[in-house]
Amino acid sequence: MRVVIALVLLLFLVACSQEKPQTERIEGEVEIMKIWSNDFKNGDMIPRKFTCQGEDVNPHLALDGVPAGTKSFALIFDDPDAPAGTWIHWIVKDIPADVREIKENSVPGEQLSNSWGKEEYGGPCPPALHRYFFRLYALNVEHLDAENSEELYPQVEEHLITKAELMGKYKKS
Repeated sequence: MRVVIALVLLLFLVACSQEKPQTERIEGEVEIMKIWSNDFKNGDMIPRKFTCQGEDVNPHLALDGVPAGTKSFALIFDDPDAPAGTWIHWIVKDIPADVREIKENSVPGEQLSNSWGKEEYGGPCPPALHRYFFRLYALNVEHLDAENSEELYPQVEEHLITKAELMGKYKKS
């Protein structure tokens, strides 16, 4: 009887010790689009360089998992914690579908006016801690006709395939 128990235990241990695949690729599975930065991790503080207290330039951004059928991207960088409502810091539309990296201090497409009325990146500058979101939208069209944020949002919703976001925080010191 001890021999049988020992064999069963040995088989159990061998079965448990075998490596199992981390994930199995299922045909037709949709890959999840991701956006990240080499300059900060999701949920971390945005480095001063990319704010009104630094060089006030956009950070590096990269993306992966772009879905089939993507013909362009739109990027919105905003602050939902602003006292007067969501404050738009940067809008870029018509980013080519083959873009996988947005370099620091670069413009990957056509910029639209932000909440300051400027067609350029405007970094965080709050007196209290705020959250900032880089939202990247994969779209099924190469070009959006939007000339401002009010026109852009409904067009993005109409042509949206998927989106990804990166959140950073900042407080002026």
